[in-house]
Amino acid sequence: MSGRTRLALCAFAATVLASGALSPLVEPATWILLAALLVGVQSGIGALTRRVPLARPLTVAVQAVVAVLLLTLCFAREQALLGVVPGPDAWMHFGDLLSSGVADVGRYAAPAPATEGIKLMLVGGVLLIGLLVDALAVTFRSAAPAGLPLLALYSVAAALSGGDASWLWFLLAATGYLLLLLAEGRDRLSQWGRVFGGTPQAASRTAGGLEPSGGGPQAPVRTGRRIGVLALGVALAVPAMLPALNGGLLGGVGDGPGAGSGGGGEISAVNPVVTLQDTLNQPEKREWLKYKTNAPDVSGMYLRLMALNQFDGDSWKFSKRPVTDIPEELPTPDGLSDSVATTEVRTNISVAGSYRQGWLPMPFPAAKVEVGGKWRFDPARRTIIGDHGQTTSGLQYKVTSLVVNPTREQLAAAPRAPEAVLKEYTQVPRELPADVRETALRVTAGASNDYERAVRLQEWFATKGGFRYSTRVDSGGGVEGISRFLKSKQGFCVHFSFSMAAMARSMGIPARVAVGFTPGSPVTGGAISVTNRDAHAWPELYFEGAGWTRFEPTPTRGSAPDYTQSQTPSDTPSAPAQPDPSSPSAAPAAPSGSPSCSAQDQRLGECGAAAPKDTTGTTDQGPSFQAVLGWSLVAVAVVLVPLMPMLWRLRARARRLGSDRHVRTSGKTPGRTPGTADAPLVEPDANSTALQGEPDAPAAGARTLAAWREVCDSAWDHGIPPDDSLTPRKTAARIVRLGRLDGSGARDAADAVHRMAGAVEQVLYAPAPGPVSGLADDVRRVRSGLSAQASRGIRLRALLLPRSSVRIVWALAERWAGVTEQWAATRDRFLAPVASRLRRLVRHGG
Repeated sequence: MSGRTRLALCAFAATVLASGALSPLVEPATWILLAALLVGVQSGIGALTRRVPLARPLTVAVQAVVAVLLLTLCFAREQALLGVVPGPDAWMHFGDLLSSGVADVGRYAAPAPATEGIKLMLVGGVLLIGLLVDALAVTFRSAAPAGLPLLALYSVAAALSGGDASWLWFLLAATGYLLLLLAEGRDRLSQWGRVFGGTPQAASRTAGGLEPSGGGPQAPVRTGRRIGVLALGVALAVPAMLPALNGGLLGGVGDGPGAGSGGGGEISAVNPVVTLQDTLNQPEKREWLKYKTNAPDVSGMYLRLMALNQFDGDSWKFSKRPVTDIPEELPTPDGLSDSVATTEVRTNISVAGSYRQGWLPMPFPAAKVEVGGKWRFDPARRTIIGDHGQTTSGLQYKVTSLVVNPTREQLAAAPRAPEAVLKEYTQVPRELPADVRETALRVTAGASNDYERAVRLQEWFATKGGFRYSTRVDSGGGVEGISRFLKSKQGFCVHFSFSMAAMARSMGIPARVAVGFTPGSPVTGGAISVTNRDAHAWPELYFEGAGWTRFEPTPTRGSAPDYTQSQTPSDTPSAPAQPDPSSPSAAPAAPSGSPSCSAQDQRLGECGAAAPKDTTGTTDQGPSFQAVLGWSLVAVAVVLVPLMPMLWRLRARARRLGSDRHVRTSGKTPGRTPGTADAPLVEPDANSTALQGEPDAPAAGARTLAAWREVCDSAWDHGIPPDDSLTPRKTAARIVRLGRLDGSGARDAADAVHRMAGAVEQVLYAPAPGPVSGLADDVRRVRSGLSAQASRGIRLRALLLPRSSVRIVWALAERWAGVTEQWAATRDRFLAPVASRLRRLVRHGG
């Protein structure tokens, strides 16, 4: 197989592997088969045009034309000429499909349905990436830049998945890119001829320089593969040992807001509004939660995730708050008085494995939470938050909560809220349009207290104001979005809750927005099922004595609390009521685990919640030692890794130009100094042919050869690669000519090169070479002359990324080859007697 064919196959594989990161975004993922087929045809056309051969730009143009024809055949066949050639109708159809695809991307949450518009965007995007990768890596023979479009493809997939792209997709994408680099390296090595490594097996290698007589890969190739695999492993392992920095979304596929909080005692999160709208617009109904409760009435059993407490004019936000370990008993809810009736209920909740959320859904206000894993407690908003990537996927837990039942009279007579609550929860942005407050005052005109104002706002939104529920409108929750919503009078829960909370704040009533789920729907077995369609947002208003109370302004969604109705139930217990296991209307707190339970019921917790693990939280003492150590190692690596070629080059130069004690003469040829860290580096580049088989040299001769090696490597660093076929004298003339040292300003450097070439010839050919002095000075003159004649870019490259540093790879390869050969010899030495004995036994047994 030719080098270009191998490159083309690897470019195709890299594109398909990287495109796999997009597969979780759309269901079903069969589109990837079509994309792979079209990319394969596109790559094949490129291989054929390169064999003609055509000019490089023309090859890319032909591939682009074929890609358009393929897309036309697959997506616009009926509108095209002859079913393949796109005409005006086909282009208009493409435009319609792209428009609908963009709309579908904004409408659906991942995984979205595979509509024709989304499929066109995915397949067309993969085709474009495949064209770029093939053009860069194969047509223009530069595989390294081909990683940029592959990275772009993976980055888009990671961004659309909410930052939760699986490590498996990264591994596949990185493996494809690594294969591409290895194929290019193999192709380049095959063009070098014999790779000079100095090992005795060099002569037995084939003319291609890649395969020894046994057919195995050459040491530098094997080492390159191992280095690539090691780097890939480090890229996967290091992030797992470092603190996470991700956030989560309501839609459920993130690491959670607590990821990365560590022991710092603070959390931060992102606005969940967009995900909430996408969740409601999903075409399929998906069960995310199931729960059983001993509450006699579940109409008010809202499962709350979080509370958005900051309104900056652009959106409602979840601000940073200090967090603690989950206490055995949660503190009394803020503002709740003993005079307000409460009922204690217990709820067993099971979460589906597909719902990964960083906040714990639970009734509000919770009094006790029994949950296993890394969860932390936010006292201010009374929420439970996952720490270091903890999510709800497959979780089972128990919550003891309070059903707060204030009367209308208690809410109407509520005293003024504390100043701290008023200061934080009545803030509105200065740019809030005047019509928002004016509308609030007009709707609540005649109300004598804050409670009556809140009820009138709720009734206006839910029944009397002429509002219509719709999830197809823009979800913007800023001041302009609220003003627009009050005029258009159509929106979904986000608009209703945001608007009511903002209007309440404009009148001095403390308000915030809660996000979570409505109670759900009963299913068989006495359980309640909560699906993606139950995702919801609602306002919470603060009344001293009752604390944070729920209101429901969204029409056709949820239920209005009893305390906002015309009458308050009179049989509400004034003390926590204990569940009655014998009551047929109350589900048991721990559902029965009878053998008749199905596997599905067991998975969702209908047969009893799993015994909760002890929550082992962390103390708020700042970043952990592991985090500090991890980040320190990363910082050191970031600084040192790019400098390693330069540091190695400085060390090699110091060894070569050092004193006599740095040169070892151990009975080997002067060009080879086994046993030292610089062993293969002392072999000459420019006259290796003349050195083979020479007798031992004294220390002075070894110093001369080491200095000559430094001159050749310095020339290599400045863009003059070594030529093994030349003698030292011709090598010197080549360095002078290519390094432009023959001018008047570089005469000293040219003389120094020729003097050193003469000294090397004395060592190699003279019967009794005389002593040579000033070698180090001559090397410095040559380096200075080369640097003076080179451009700034070449000088920086020679300093920071010297080309001769590739010798360290050759050194490692030679040492590894020596180790493997020694191991093979040792193994054969021990196994030979055993094999001989076995043969004798077989022979005698026969």
